[in-house]
Amino acid sequence: MAETYSGEFYCVKCKEKREASGEVRVNDKGTRMAKAVCPVCGTNLNRILGRA
Repeated sequence: MAETYSGEFYCVKCKEKREASGEVRVNDKGTRMAKAVCPVCGTNLNRILGRA
C-alpha cells in the first residue's frame, strides 16, 4: 500500500497554498516528495517532505 500525504501544497500557477492529498514517492536522491493535483486549476503539485 502506497503512503499518502494530506496537507498544504503551493500551486505555482494559482500562486496560493491549496489543501490537497497525494501519493508520497522517493526520488533518485532519496528525498521523499508528495505529488498531487491542484483542485482549482489541475496543475501538478509537489511538496518536498525530507529524507527517507
